[in-house]
Amino acid sequence: MIASLPHQAAPPDEPRRPAEDPRHKAKRRALTLLLIGLLIGVPAGYLVISANQSRNSGKDKEAKYSATGLTPGWPSKVQRRLYQVPVPHPADYIAYYETNNWKTSRLYVQFRTNSAGLDSFLGTMGLRRDALKKDDITIGSRDQKISGWNFTGPGPWSGLTRKQKNPAPTQDVVVNMSDPNYPMVYVVSRTVP
Repeated sequence: MIASLPHQAAPPDEPRRPAEDPRHKAKRRALTLLLIGLLIGVPAGYLVISANQSRNSGKDKEAKYSATGLTPGWPSKVQRRLYQVPVPHPADYIAYYETNNWKTSRLYVQFRTNSAGLDSFLGTMGLRRDALKKDDITIGSRDQKISGWNFTGPGPWSGLTRKQKNPAPTQDVVVNMSDPNYPMVYVVSRTVP
C-alpha cells in the first residue's frame, strides 16, 4: 500500500502589482542605460585620454631632447659620477647633453679650463697630458653631429680614448690647445646599460 501525502493547501494568491506607469518605466530604463553608459564610457574615456597624453609626452620629450643639443651649465653630480667626467675647477663655457637608448647611454660635455685644470681633469681619469695624441680627433662624426661640435677650427687639436671594462664608461676626449693657457675640452662618455 502506498501512503498518500497529506494534502497541502494552495499558496495564497500573490498580491497583484498595480500596472506600472509607462512614463515611470521609460525613466527607469533611461536611468539604467545612463548608468551602464557611464560605467563603460568613463573608464574607456580615461584610457583614451591617458594613452594620448602618454604618447604625446613621449613625442614631446623626444622632440625636446633631440632639438636642444648641448645645454649650457654643469651636468649633475650623478651624471658626472656615472659617466666619470670630472669637470675641473675652474671651468667655463660648460655645456652638456645626455642621450639614452636601449643599447648605449652617452654624456657629451664641453668646458674650457686652465692648464692646471686640464692636468687635474686628466689626472682624475688616471692619465697624464702626454696621453693626448696630436691631431687625433677621437670623437667620431656621429657624436660630432649629435653634439654640434666641429673640430676644424684653429688648433692644435689632440685626443685620446680611455677604454674601460664594462660597466665603467669609455671616454673619447678631444682638446683644443689654440690657447695653451685656456684649453677647450670635449668629452663623450658612453656606457652600455
